[in-house]
Amino acid sequence: MGAGHDHGATTDAVSNRSRLAVALGITLAILLAQAVGALWTGSLALLTDTAHMLTDALGLGTALFAAHLMSRPATSKRTWGYRRVEVLAALGQAAVLLAVGFFVAVDGVRRLMSPPEVPSTELLIFGVLGLVGNIASMLVISSRRSANFNMRAAFLEVVNDALGSVGVIVAAIVIATTGWQRADSVAGLFIAALIVPRALVLLRDTGNVLLEATPEELDLDEVRRHMLKLDHVRQVHDLHASTVATGLPVISAHVVVDDECFKTGHAPQILAALKNCVEQHFPVPVEHSTFQLETASVAASEKHNHA
Repeated sequence: MGAGHDHGATTDAVSNRSRLAVALGITLAILLAQAVGALWTGSLALLTDTAHMLTDALGLGTALFAAHLMSRPATSKRTWGYRRVEVLAALGQAAVLLAVGFFVAVDGVRRLMSPPEVPSTELLIFGVLGLVGNIASMLVISSRRSANFNMRAAFLEVVNDALGSVGVIVAAIVIATTGWQRADSVAGLFIAALIVPRALVLLRDTGNVLLEATPEELDLDEVRRHMLKLDHVRQVHDLHASTVATGLPVISAHVVVDDECFKTGHAPQILAALKNCVEQHFPVPVEHSTFQLETASVAASEKHNHA
C-alpha cells in the first residue's frame, strides 16, 4: 500500500463523531420524555416508539464509540485499523431493531383483540415532542448519512423514529376524533412495519461485508475480461474481491504473463496497467489491489489454484 493511503480522513471522522454526539443528546432527551408519556398514557404506539428510541440511543452510543475507534491509525497488528468496527456496530443495531420490530408486531396483534383506553391529548403531546426531536436529529446527521455503514444505520434509526412519532400523532388524532382505541395498536404495528424491512436490508448488507462477498457494484467476470485484454496477460486466477469497510474495497489475483516479461523487465509495466485497470474502469474504484505476477509453469505447480 502506498504512503498516500491513510485508511480514512481524520476531518470526516471528527465530523461524524460530533454529529453523532449531538444526535445522541437529543435522542436521550426524547427518550426520557416518551418514557414518562408511555407510563402515563399506557399507549402501545408510544411504548413502541419509546422502546425504539431506547434501541436508537444504544445504537447511536455504539455508533459514536465505533466512530471513535475508526479514527485510530492502522498498526502492524491491525493493518486496517478499526475500520470494520462500523460494520459490526451496524450489524448489532440491525439485529436489535429486528428484535424490537417482531416484539411490537406480536404485542400489537394482541392489543388489537383487547384494546386498552388511551388518553388522546397526552398521546398527541408526546408524539409531537418526539417528532420535533427526531427532525432535529435528522438535520444533524443527514449530510453525513452516506459516509459509512455506521452513519447509515444511525440515520436510518432516526428516520424510523420520526415516522414512528408520526404514527403516534395520527393515532392520537384518530382516537380524539372517533374514539377508536385500536388506532393506538395500528400505529404500533405501523412502526413495526417500518422497522423490520429496513433492519433486514441493513442486516443483509453488513452480513455480506462480513462474509467477504464481492462488492455489489463490481462484476468480477467483467474485471477478469478487462484484465485479460492487457498485453502479455495470459490467465487470471484466484481472483478475489471484498469490502473491508465503507469505501474500502480490495481485490487480489494471480496473473499469468509471458515468460519473456520477466527477462525483458516488462513485468512492472504490466503490474501498473493492472492497477490502473481496477482503479479507473469500474463503478467501484479499487485503490487497494494485490496482484501476483507469475509464469505458466508457476501457475501449473500451485496446489490450490482456482478460478
